[in-house]
Amino acid sequence: MHPKLRLPAEWEPAQAIILAWPHANTDWAYMLDEVRDCYANIISAAAKQVKVIIIGPEMPDDRYLPSAPYRDNIIYIDIPTNDTWTRDYGPITTIGSDNKLIFNDFKFNGWGLKFAADKDNLATSLLYEKGILNGTRNNCLGFVLEGGSIESDGKGTILTSSDCLLSPNRNGNMSRDHIEQYLKDTLGAERVLWLTKGALEGDDTDGHIDTLARLAPPGDVIFYTGCHETDDSHHTVLSEMKKELEALRTSDGKPFHLIELPLPDPIYDADEGVRLPATYANFLILNHTVLLPIYNQPMKDLMAKMAIESAMPDYDVIGIDCNALIRQHGSLHCATMQLPSNSLNI
Repeated sequence: MHPKLRLPAEWEPAQAIILAWPHANTDWAYMLDEVRDCYANIISAAAKQVKVIIIGPEMPDDRYLPSAPYRDNIIYIDIPTNDTWTRDYGPITTIGSDNKLIFNDFKFNGWGLKFAADKDNLATSLLYEKGILNGTRNNCLGFVLEGGSIESDGKGTILTSSDCLLSPNRNGNMSRDHIEQYLKDTLGAERVLWLTKGALEGDDTDGHIDTLARLAPPGDVIFYTGCHETDDSHHTVLSEMKKELEALRTSDGKPFHLIELPLPDPIYDADEGVRLPATYANFLILNHTVLLPIYNQPMKDLMAKMAIESAMPDYDVIGIDCNALIRQHGSLHCATMQLPSNSLNI
C-alpha cells in the first residue's frame, strides 16, 4: 500500500530554501546590481534560519553573502537557469506516512508559455541528480504546476485559483475535476478550495494564489489582499475575492479567520508604464520568522507588518525592500522555495 501523502504547510519546520542567483543572461541584466542587493538581503535574513541553496551558472561574490557564522549556511550549486523564480520550478515536497520525502518535479512552462523555461524546467531533476536531496524524485513532468499557485494547511486542504490552474496553456486537456483528482493523488490533498475571483494588474502568472490569499498557522487563518480605494482598478475584483473567501470553510466546517493586507500604492514600470503586481501577500514563512516584502511605502508597509504580527505573535516579521524584485513582476515568495526538515544529504 502506498504511504499516505501530505503536503506540509509552509509554517512547518524548514531546513533550507532554494534561490536562483540573478545573472547577465536573465531578464535582470539591465539592473543586475540593484536586484543582487535585494537578493543579498533575502539571503542574509534567511541564512539566520536555514540553509540557503543558491543555484545558477555563477556563484555570488562574497560581498553578497552573509558573514560568519551564517556564511556556513550557504550552499552553491552550479545549475543553468533562465530566470530566478524558484517558487515555480523548484521541487514541491510531500511527506509520506513513513516520513520519507518525495520531491515532486512538475513541468514548468514559463507560466503558460509566456517565457523561456527550458533550463528552469530541469533545475529540480539536476538538484536531485547531484545527490543533495534526501528522498525520492517523483517525475511529474507531464503536469504543469507552479509552487506559487497552491497553498497548503498541511492537513489535506489546498487553496488555489481557477484562473491559473485551469489556464488552457497549462493543462488545457484536463477538466477541473481531473486536475483536482491529480492534486489529491500526487500531493495527498483531501479537498481543494478554488478561488474564481482575484487578480493583480501586471501579473504574469494568471492569478497565483501567493499574490492574493495565504493560509497561515494554525491553518484556519487566511491573509488576503484587500483594496478599499474605490477608484483603484482592483477594488471590484478584490472585493469579489473577499466574498469568496468569506464563504470558504475549514475542514471542520468553520469560517476562516480572514485578515486583510493592504494593497500597496501603485508602482509602475518606468519604461513601459504598466502597473506592477506589488503585494504584501507574497511573504515567506520560515520557521519562526516571516520575511515580508515591503515597497518603501512607510504607512502601507507598517500596516502589513502589524497585520501579520497580530495573527502570528510568536513570529518575527522582517521587512525586506522588494522594489527591485517587483520590476520583473514578482516578489519575495516567488523568489524562494522552502524545503522541509531532513531534506538535505549535505
